[in-house]
Amino acid sequence: MTVTDRIALDPFGADIAAECARLRALGPIVPVELPGGIPAWAPTGYDTLKELILDPRVSRDPRLHWRLWPEVGDHPSWAWILGWVGVVNMLSTYGPDHARLRKLVAPSFTLRRTEAMRARVEAITAELLDGLAAAGADGAVVDVRAGFAHPLPMRIICELFGVPDALAADTGRLIADIMDTSDPSPEHGASVQRQIATVLPALIAHRVAHPGDDLTTELIRVRDEDGDRLSDDELLYTLLLVIGAGFETTVNLIGNAVAALLRDPDQSAAVRAGRIGWDAVVEETLRVHPSIAALPLRFAVRDIEVAGVTVPAGDAIITTYAAAGLDPARYGQGAGVFDAARGADDHLSFGIGVHRCVGAPLARLEALTALPALFERFPGMRLAVGAGELRQTPSFIAYGWQEIPVLLEG
Repeated sequence: MTVTDRIALDPFGADIAAECARLRALGPIVPVELPGGIPAWAPTGYDTLKELILDPRVSRDPRLHWRLWPEVGDHPSWAWILGWVGVVNMLSTYGPDHARLRKLVAPSFTLRRTEAMRARVEAITAELLDGLAAAGADGAVVDVRAGFAHPLPMRIICELFGVPDALAADTGRLIADIMDTSDPSPEHGASVQRQIATVLPALIAHRVAHPGDDLTTELIRVRDEDGDRLSDDELLYTLLLVIGAGFETTVNLIGNAVAALLRDPDQSAAVRAGRIGWDAVVEETLRVHPSIAALPLRFAVRDIEVAGVTVPAGDAIITTYAAAGLDPARYGQGAGVFDAARGADDHLSFGIGVHRCVGAPLARLEALTALPALFERFPGMRLAVGAGELRQTPSFIAYGWQEIPVLLEG
């Protein structure tokens, strides 16, 4: 196919697995169209995606390497992409700038610091389980996402970054709106930009006035002591990235694992009986239902020959984690089947190399605390709707469920 035959991605992400299969049938890397008509390339398999992630000729900086960057303002329906590439943080920088910003953030997510959060994760988990039990008394349907999978990582990330209670709801709403790709209207894009320009400055102002033992205060100190290491914009947009990535992805990791097990009673029984470990459940969830299905955008620094296809210099590329995890060439013809006994832990869902997610240990800690506790507390838990009735979040980026309604007792 030619670049004039671009495939429009479903902005609602209604069936990401099926879309990945359709694109894979067209080739190893396919010209696609993102919401609003943004042209890009989509790798459709594991090896192709891994090759591009590790290729130094692939950049994340649109200001330096996206041929269409000067035209973004001419396309009102492209405004939504600015929440992803119109910022300056680890997700949108290249080379020395990326290394500098990553070096500032990575120490905040060391194994030691993550372990220090374990007691709080356990305490919040227990509190939320009590809340679920109360809400589900007398056979009432409860939403595990709203009552458990969402508030646990949200509360942890707010504590970690010193987000005051008064800003927590606004912060969650901002991240949800950035993830929502179903509305490419100028109004939606403008709304996101307004929220970025109000919510995060309010957080910074609060922590300037009330410094504490939190990561926002640490980053403010770096900015104030050495502006060459962290500018005002970089502080703002680094907070946007690490707060958003620190809770939204874990919401989906926990929710996707719950849904996968409740859709497969035999596998759920094997996990409860200890024949399959929770580590395996988490890794298989990340492979089959990665929290981020596709991440915009990367850019070809120069012409790149990949899998027999030339991606021209300046073209955009999306990072297709879902397609990689579902690739039959890597995982066999049953690649689309959730099977924790498979033991595959080579997925790319947390990235790889210098772009590996610094928050991966915290996400795993939360999931490996929350999931066993939930299934132990409610051994008879089951879906309150048919498996096919669960609705995915309206996004080609985020991969998760809008609600997970359950009955806590069988």
